[in-house]
Amino acid sequence: MSGDTVADTGVTDVQVAVVPNDGLDDEGAERLMRRLRAEILDLDVESVRPVPAGALPVGAKAADPVTIGAVIVALTVPGGVLTSLVGLIQDWRARQTAPHPVVITIGDDTLELADATPDQQQAVVDMFLARHGAQPPTGP
Repeated sequence: MSGDTVADTGVTDVQVAVVPNDGLDDEGAERLMRRLRAEILDLDVESVRPVPAGALPVGAKAADPVTIGAVIVALTVPGGVLTSLVGLIQDWRARQTAPHPVVITIGDDTLELADATPDQQQAVVDMFLARHGAQPPTGP
């Protein structure tokens, strides 16, 4: 089941979906996701794979480009790697000329990185990480 820890393997699936801003076509959404996926692969993750057909991200409609921009990231050591994954996604968003919202889901728990003040966003991120046994990042 996507987003759950599989007890016998110790792997946690984390769904990451880029929600393209208005005006971004499917090709642009795919390009964005390829760049983010390449950066995620540099982390100590078990795997990064596309969301299976028919498994739409929370809030997506069948024709949404977000279905193109979603992957499942398998983490074998969720605590530290989850903190690194969320930090990488925050940094990736900050480097975009038009930052697109990113939705991170573990089981039934969803974190949306979108338009918020840095302090508000960090407070929400810290709560999400704490719920999953991960330490918030330290310092700037």
